[in-house]
Amino acid sequence: MDLSIIIVSWNVADLLAACLDSMTGAPLIRVAPDGRELGDSGPRTEVIVVDSASQDHSPAMIRERYPWVRLVALDENIGFTRGNNLALERAEGRYLLLLNPDTEIHGDAINRLLAYLDAHPDVGIAGPHVLNTDGSHQSTRRRFPTARTAIFESTWLQGRAPRRVLEQYYVTDQPDDGTYDVDWVQGCALMARRAVYEQIGPLDTGYIMFSEELDWCKRAKNAGWRVAYVGDAFITHHGGKSTEQVQANKHIYFQQSKIRYFRKFHGRMVALALRLFLLLSYMHQFALESLKALVGSRRAMRRARLATYAKVIRALAFGFQTPAARSDRNPKL
Repeated sequence: MDLSIIIVSWNVADLLAACLDSMTGAPLIRVAPDGRELGDSGPRTEVIVVDSASQDHSPAMIRERYPWVRLVALDENIGFTRGNNLALERAEGRYLLLLNPDTEIHGDAINRLLAYLDAHPDVGIAGPHVLNTDGSHQSTRRRFPTARTAIFESTWLQGRAPRRVLEQYYVTDQPDDGTYDVDWVQGCALMARRAVYEQIGPLDTGYIMFSEELDWCKRAKNAGWRVAYVGDAFITHHGGKSTEQVQANKHIYFQQSKIRYFRKFHGRMVALALRLFLLLSYMHQFALESLKALVGSRRAMRRARLATYAKVIRALAFGFQTPAARSDRNPKL
């Protein structure tokens, strides 16, 4: 098998259908679970979808409309990271493409990624040029974050950050349509060699979601592999449709993952300082929203934000309590 495409999905049936439909137009030979091959040319490709206990019609839709997909239907939501690891254990391809369900492949994007990796044996991970729904560029290439980056990026201070700090982090000094080395690429569409997976192991399940691909790329580069951005391979990412369903958890998981990364690669003291800063940041936002609610400004929206911020403050102050989801429970092939 040349390629394993891995998708972890939760309650996004329509977007998942669009993602799978985009594969039928790509130059791929899709290999069904029974060994049948669909497509005239291209890399031999298996598609593994891990459905993490969706409440919509996703599993039934896959069985009915996409019999060439290898479906792993779970009875509980085990999270994005564990879902990917479950599929990685089953994957047979020499290359592994982690793909979000709210993405669509353009033309020969997959073949361009494969060709680049074939031509550069020291590149272990590659990411494509990602587009927003409206066709504009979506930034998914990065340099590794520093403690200074963490203070500004995705906090209320981001708009006040020194321009150079975030430009460096977001690699804005390089062209969107170029191809070059980066430190890491976001996991909405990330292709890795099997050799990388076998050397550094699976995604770190300490990250429920967010930063798991940052950690994986960091470990790959520490092991001597290069990471590349391939600007002429295009994929659309509609963005965050699963996490929109759980806004408070989205904030908690994002900050938990950020702290975990810095503790793992920069030490406990840096992580502790970052945690304190984030706690004070959310307390500041809570106080600001409270004042706005008191003067009668869009109170329904303010109440929703206050509820979210309160949950994040409790998590930062008293510890992150997340379910220890097991990746081996009730998988149905």
